[in-house]
Amino acid sequence: MAGERTERRLAAIFAADVVGYSRLMGADEVGTLLALKAFRREIIDPTIGEHKGRIVKTIGDGLLVEFASAVDAVTCATTVQLLIAERNQGAPNITFRIGINVGEIIIDDDDIFGDGVNIAARLESIATPGGVCISDDTFRQIRNRVEAPFEDGGYQSLKNIAEPIRVWRYNGTNNATAPKASKQTAGIMREGPSVAVLPFNNMSSDPEQEYFADGMVEDIITALARYPSLFIVARNSSFAYKGKSPDIRVVGRDLGVRYVLEGSIRRAAQKVRINSQLIEADTGRHLWAEKYDGVLEDIFELQDRIVSNVVGTVGPQIGEAEIARALSKPSNSLSAYEVFLRSKFAFRKMTRAGLDEAVADAEKALEMDPGFAAAAVAAANARGYRVASGRSSDDDADIAGCLNHARRALELDPFNVEAMAMAGRCFACFGEHQAGIELAEQACRDYPYSAIAWMEAGWTNLYCARPQHAIECIRHAQALSPRDPTEHDRVGVTASALNQLGEYEQAISAARQSIRLNANVPGHHRALITALALSGNIEEARRSCEGLFAVEPAFRVSDWDKRSRWVPEAKAAALKAYRLVGLPE
Repeated sequence: MAGERTERRLAAIFAADVVGYSRLMGADEVGTLLALKAFRREIIDPTIGEHKGRIVKTIGDGLLVEFASAVDAVTCATTVQLLIAERNQGAPNITFRIGINVGEIIIDDDDIFGDGVNIAARLESIATPGGVCISDDTFRQIRNRVEAPFEDGGYQSLKNIAEPIRVWRYNGTNNATAPKASKQTAGIMREGPSVAVLPFNNMSSDPEQEYFADGMVEDIITALARYPSLFIVARNSSFAYKGKSPDIRVVGRDLGVRYVLEGSIRRAAQKVRINSQLIEADTGRHLWAEKYDGVLEDIFELQDRIVSNVVGTVGPQIGEAEIARALSKPSNSLSAYEVFLRSKFAFRKMTRAGLDEAVADAEKALEMDPGFAAAAVAAANARGYRVASGRSSDDDADIAGCLNHARRALELDPFNVEAMAMAGRCFACFGEHQAGIELAEQACRDYPYSAIAWMEAGWTNLYCARPQHAIECIRHAQALSPRDPTEHDRVGVTASALNQLGEYEQAISAARQSIRLNANVPGHHRALITALALSGNIEEARRSCEGLFAVEPAFRVSDWDKRSRWVPEAKAAALKAYRLVGLPE
């Protein structure tokens, strides 16, 4: 018939029904129907509309809703539950369970079918009254993008579903924002870094100073919450400690976090001093501390500067602490996340064995958890660098693997700043120049406080013969994270960019600094050879070739030219220099 249509698509499916509906109807049929209609009219249907949902059908006491976005579906569900709880005002009248799944659905006319729908319905049946139960696929898409706290519900066997499914639970009004209730979040934070930002202490009685401090902390929470690698406790939970001096270890246990950021603010006339410190919650160990001085002539500029510095520094500091934590565990008890961290540590060795270990560990983590976007990023990075440093036994296989992992990371988590930034670098290095630039610019635009975004954008611009852009990106990265373990890499980018600009004396200085910081990187030695040769110091450039051959003994000009698929202008200076000094063709 003309009205019939059948298609398939991915969607977020929201299934809800009333708890104890038959009992309620038996007790008061008319009252129950009137109350249900009022809830639908005043709360449920408007909230679904606000979050762009489509009500597919109602079935007695239940309803089925389709959303294009998992974030919209989950935000809608948690909002509905909170509004209903407020309406009930401690004397429950009608209570709902909600289940949400992201999966493929079949659309037949205006109805929907398939496993995506069936799983949502089964999740609804195991949700707590007043709560929301979501699938692991859904959780991956909403993590750090929805404030409501979800706890790990483990693997559950669902009726008529072949394999057990990992679920995550939001328990509605049971998850109060008071610190004692925030333990509900602890279950999802043991597999990754989690941080609470406490209100900064006002060391004077000036209320304007307190408003300034609170606004700055809120901005820090907002900025950190955009990073997919961090779980950030919502503002309401951390601000429950305002005006108190809690034991940090107690805060860590109550909020379920590994790290706590705290600070203070003190004003003297027009000058202000802000102290901040990052603490490992379970040990009380200080990981980082810094003080910032400024004047209140432009309070917003001062606030932005401090937020930028704090956010840019906290991420790398937590990353270092997480790697140390993973390295201290026995190999036979590692999770996918910990295997991934070991991959990052192995990568930093910048040796053939280290890179091989980094590739193996990143791909093992991805095998253990196929939805782990950060592991795909690490695998792309390690395979790509193995080629770039001349340490690959099969350039073509590693280039293909690098690009495949980069694309997979973007598919798994298109909002992951590291996925965007690394994919941009990989694409630019291996021939997809415009796509690389677009991703680099998007990462820096969407995550302006990310040192990683600016760092990778520096490399991306270098490969695309945009040396001035590359240097500016590296300056941003340096300002955001001045004590970063990748400092040698930043200086190396700068040296190569200066070579492209013809600023050879500055390039010589930068290249020598990068070698002092890490002599295991062939690119640093190549940058020095290029700068020396093109500045006329041919003999010194030839002597510098010894450093290159010490870390890349099989270097050949033609091999480097073939594997470095940069725009031709980006390679021109280096190729000219290599031939001037007589490096093997």
